[in-house]
Amino acid sequence: MNTFFKEYFDRVTFFSVLALVGIGLLSIYSATFDAYEGRDFYRQLLWALLGLLSMMTMMVLPLRWLQRSAFTIFFSSLSLLVLVLLIGKRVYGSQSWLGFAGLGIQPSEFVKITTMLAIASFLSRSDVKATDLKDLVKASAVVSLPIILIMMQPDFGTSLTFLAMFIPVLYWAGASKFLIIIIIAPAIVAAASIIGTTPFLIVLILLGIGLWMLRHENQFVASLVFGANVVIGFLVQIIYSKLPLYQQKRIATFLDPDNDPLGAGYNVIQAKVAIGSGGLMGKGFMRGTQTQLSFIPKQWTDFIFCVPGEEFGFLGGVVVLGLFAVLLYHGVHLSSIAKNKFSSLLAISITSLFAFHIFVNIGMSVGLMPVIGIPLPFLSYGGSSLVSYLMMAGLLMNVYANRKEY
Repeated sequence: MNTFFKEYFDRVTFFSVLALVGIGLLSIYSATFDAYEGRDFYRQLLWALLGLLSMMTMMVLPLRWLQRSAFTIFFSSLSLLVLVLLIGKRVYGSQSWLGFAGLGIQPSEFVKITTMLAIASFLSRSDVKATDLKDLVKASAVVSLPIILIMMQPDFGTSLTFLAMFIPVLYWAGASKFLIIIIIAPAIVAAASIIGTTPFLIVLILLGIGLWMLRHENQFVASLVFGANVVIGFLVQIIYSKLPLYQQKRIATFLDPDNDPLGAGYNVIQAKVAIGSGGLMGKGFMRGTQTQLSFIPKQWTDFIFCVPGEEFGFLGGVVVLGLFAVLLYHGVHLSSIAKNKFSSLLAISITSLFAFHIFVNIGMSVGLMPVIGIPLPFLSYGGSSLVSYLMMAGLLMNVYANRKEY
């Protein structure tokens, strides 16, 4: 038994995740107890117990079986996304939920896992090369299927997480930086062109420098890509200028919440006040004025980081960020030492997804990122998201247990 825990049990992932779930439960309790008499806390506690059971299940599943069955599982999960579009429940303007036994389940959270498995399985095949454009197109098609279905709900924030997972996996699988720049440049250029002329020009200059440094791969294609992105930027600006004023305002507020301080930007402004008012040591558990007086609507979902930030101050925020840093570093390290390519790609995809959620969610809370409705792993309220994160943690533990197998 002692040998098992030393050699096969991933204590770093297990205890860091357990600590984060505990902090999340305390934060949800503090944010919801007065208004809902702890109802949401007890629901989240039940989801946490179910999630921990799911985590241990994922930890012991044979990785070889997961690799072989990846596409069967993936296409089966897509049927749930189709079902959501047909009979799904609309919440906050997005038809993303299925009702089951009185509970709301968000299939897109679990499709993230099946997509990771499918991509890792495909890119780990001996006849597939990430440097081959044909194989790259096939891999992109796999990721595009859930993205299209989720965008139809519509759920822009969740669809972004698939791209955030896909790009690092391509790089880890051996795709050239040149190809990766080609994939991600149009989205960055389009966003910059909406923000303003100066950001647009800065992004174009950086893109030009990057392509010039990689021009040895294909100088003609590099020039073509740069020209195409210039055109994309101008087209986006023209289309944006033709939109009705209310749609322009929505996009502008999405990119900069301060444009609408009493509307869409209200949560971000109040979140910054809450975190800033916590000071060094915080105001104490359940004593945060912004939290207890409900200045931030639905704080226990996307803005949960404000609770430890306000009630436990800078030190509380450091503890949360420290636990996330340990988890992310361990995930990358695990990806680098895993002997099996499927295991390595699976670990880096999970780690990348965690990193994107953490960076964007906390960035939203401190006003550095636009509000796109992305929860904070292990802390935010939500059964589907919590169970899916814990399942991913279980897969990381599975990779650790089998890290020496080819």
